[in-house]
Amino acid sequence: MQYRKLGKTGLMVSEIGLGAEWLERMDLEGCRAIIRTCEEQGINILDCWMSEPKVRSMIGECIRDSRDRWHIQGHIGSTWQDGQYVRSRDIAQVKEAFEDLLARLQTDYIDLGMIHYVDSEKEWEEILNSPFLEYVHDLKEKGVIRHVGLSSHNPKVAKKAVLSGEIEMLLFSVNPAFDLMPPTENIDDYFVEEYNAALAGMDPERAELYKLCEQYEVGMTVMKGFAGGRLFQEKTSPFGVALTPVQCIHYALTRPGVASIMAGFSEPEHVLEAVSYETASEEEKDYASVLASAPHHAYSRKCMYCNHCKPCPAGIDIAMVNKLYDLATMQETVPASVRAHYMALEKNASDCIACGGCETRCPFGVGIVERMKKAKELFA
Repeated sequence: MQYRKLGKTGLMVSEIGLGAEWLERMDLEGCRAIIRTCEEQGINILDCWMSEPKVRSMIGECIRDSRDRWHIQGHIGSTWQDGQYVRSRDIAQVKEAFEDLLARLQTDYIDLGMIHYVDSEKEWEEILNSPFLEYVHDLKEKGVIRHVGLSSHNPKVAKKAVLSGEIEMLLFSVNPAFDLMPPTENIDDYFVEEYNAALAGMDPERAELYKLCEQYEVGMTVMKGFAGGRLFQEKTSPFGVALTPVQCIHYALTRPGVASIMAGFSEPEHVLEAVSYETASEEEKDYASVLASAPHHAYSRKCMYCNHCKPCPAGIDIAMVNKLYDLATMQETVPASVRAHYMALEKNASDCIACGGCETRCPFGVGIVERMKKAKELFA
């Protein structure tokens, strides 16, 4: 298992995480088998957004003797009312539900206290000046939550949260299908039966969000990485081709700012299938060739940081140079942190010999030589 730093939290989290939603359908022994397998495979981050009391208690029982090895994303605002889940900002309900989460998980702290499920820009603005956020701040000051996060599916909301300085990390829906689609406040819009054939290229709001997360060191964990399984079938894929779980995982982990993808498991074998990513070949991880040759091609001439351009005879990490160039061009002046990262590269755009070999390997037709020239000028 490989581990990545979750932005400014400083936490080192496994690339593959446990999205615990499927555990709601299991008994204690089934839950224990999943969590034990996760621990054996080196998974150390789990997301518990669910408010259902039984699953919280089961997770707490299963990690009772290994709590210290887990980084928990616990959600503030996910409540249980009259036998069902309710997203709430009512401070009395919110407090009761969060105290219930602590008790059932048998812990006195949550590593990542998540402002739960904000997809409306208006709601985010209301949260900024509310008892809800005061409660979150109070939990942080007391050490009950160690870091503040946000879960959202809307890049406009997520961008505002990143720029507000209120959050240290983000749980966001990331996959190559959702990345095509414009922002929406209704998550169901992403699960339509047919995708608009006019969709072309990554939505600009999402592209900017990823760059902002990397720029401001807001670490990202990923939900909806498989688009609800739609990407696994040719008929439901917006590209007209099917992707594998390993390809979807690799896509998510190559987005700027992403540290971990939270995967759901209904049996131990599913854990092993996801973790097989760590030993998969480059061919098995290769989402780029699949997307580039798909009937509904939507990513032309956009660098996807997929590393198909390797190897460079001059030893340049082309994908990293492109990523830093994209980050730098977001600002009127190059951010000092981006410049420092670029200058720390063993080889950079100044070492490009313009041989063009990288362009022959790029599945998306990116003009890499020209981008290297522009990067050299920008960072000079």
